[in-house]
Amino acid sequence: MKDQTLTEISRELHDNIGQILSVAIMQVNMYIQNQKAMTKEELDDLKNILGKSLDEIRTLSRIINKDNLLESNFLEAIQLDLDRIRKLKRIDCNFSINGDFPEINVEHELIIYRIFQEAILNILKHSHSEIIDFQIDCLDHDNIKIKLIDHGIGFNSKKKSSGSGLNNIHVRAKLIGASVSVTSDSSGTVVLFTYPKRMNHENE
Repeated sequence: MKDQTLTEISRELHDNIGQILSVAIMQVNMYIQNQKAMTKEELDDLKNILGKSLDEIRTLSRIINKDNLLESNFLEAIQLDLDRIRKLKRIDCNFSINGDFPEINVEHELIIYRIFQEAILNILKHSHSEIIDFQIDCLDHDNIKIKLIDHGIGFNSKKKSSGSGLNNIHVRAKLIGASVSVTSDSSGTVVLFTYPKRMNHENE
């Protein structure tokens, strides 16, 4: 139980707080590279990002105490993350959904959110993409399909990675009976997450 708790804390630090602080660092680097003074509005944006990281540390404290539920639903949470990234003015984030996103098991919802936080963090760190496309398809009778697409430099998806990012994604998906496929080439990377709707009914 101790090892499991430490592993979860590590994942939360890496996936969630790491993503938020990465956005803040990218924003600071942008102004350093451009040798441009920040306006009060831009400083306020940076303050809000750093404040969000503090909120997430507090959330992590609640998670350790088993209060590990999203304060909002998955759709709202992921759109807030994309909005923060969009404010960098360097990455265009597109969000689309086909059909109605069903009400799902709240613990599964949190895991799905963490999977895509990890995938988005990987885009910010490695892809050099200026566009992120986030697409949800709820029209399939059997599955919810979520696709995250970047248009960056890609990587060798067949090469075993020594990092924790992709491994975390696959492990978390397996925990809720979902599957993840990752395809990548020089035109970008596609992460396809498939969640069987029957898993939600089995956990009701």
